[in-house]
Amino acid sequence: MRLSIIIPVYNVVKFLPRCLDSILEQDIASDDYEILIIDDGSTDNSFDIANAYSKKYANLKVHSKKNGGVGTARNLGVSYSKGNYIYFIDPDDYLAKDVLKTLLEKIESNDLDIMTFISKRTTDQTLQHSETKKPELGLSSILNGESYIAENNYKNEVWWYIIKREFLLDSKIKFIEGRWMEDAILTARLFLKANRMAHFSIDAHRHLIIEGSAMRNKEPSHYIKVIDDNKNAALVFETLIQSLIKKNANSSCIKRLKTRQQSFIFFLMVRMLKSTINLKQVKTTIYEISKTNAYPLNIFPGNDYQGIRYTLLTRLFNHKRAYYFIFRFFNPILKNKKGVYLLIIIR
Repeated sequence: MRLSIIIPVYNVVKFLPRCLDSILEQDIASDDYEILIIDDGSTDNSFDIANAYSKKYANLKVHSKKNGGVGTARNLGVSYSKGNYIYFIDPDDYLAKDVLKTLLEKIESNDLDIMTFISKRTTDQTLQHSETKKPELGLSSILNGESYIAENNYKNEVWWYIIKREFLLDSKIKFIEGRWMEDAILTARLFLKANRMAHFSIDAHRHLIIEGSAMRNKEPSHYIKVIDDNKNAALVFETLIQSLIKKNANSSCIKRLKTRQQSFIFFLMVRMLKSTINLKQVKTTIYEISKTNAYPLNIFPGNDYQGIRYTLLTRLFNHKRAYYFIFRFFNPILKNKKGVYLLIIIR
């Protein structure tokens, strides 16, 4: 079998059929790939929809587990996989028409550990056709992971690349379970292990932007876990960065990873302003992140994060007293109507 497509599912009854149809209608024989749906304890009809599809399509299999998060679901999917290559897609996303055959042929013929491709963010569920014309298709230079990171402002998420299964298993890298930012950590770790990876310039994937989704939840109480998980991601990246420094790795790769690490701290500090934590907890968090090289923010925003708001807020965040003042004044528990102006900047 050539490909295993792993889909973690939790309460996505509205979007799951669109995702599955976009895969099942691809230009590839059904016995060349399998779809592994891992239902993470859905409380809506997602499991029933998945089962209905499995009765119709022999290459679609459904597994159910207690709710444990997307990381546990994906890891379980890998354990069930049989394909030579693995692709993770979220159940509210979808593929453009007739791209899977080309993607597989390209990664197979070049014997790549990882191949990335173009993903588009959209609120439109009907962007079915790839915008890439065949004469425009091209594969970038084949690089090791360090060089790829050095030369590309890569995405954290896992749905914009395909992985050789043997490489993934040999790396012993798994998703961190029970935490946000599991994609960012796995992507960096995997890329750094890769000997052969490249970018294929085909418009293949649609990442659907959904208001009210977990990733876009702006409730102050929700930010507490996100803050802790951003801090954890920054600490994991510190370990990666220090190991690269010790072996005199590509300096541009190290710089990009430092920028990414500091982005976790930047967005952590944004979320603290809008969370329900108190000032004592804020000071403790800043003390903890100060023990790494991720704070103060001396590399972020850099070239990877464009926009005046990043520059202005970074300057404020690097001054602890200024940040504490902003927190006292604009935190959701304490803020008055004047807080709206800063919140507009940091949204």
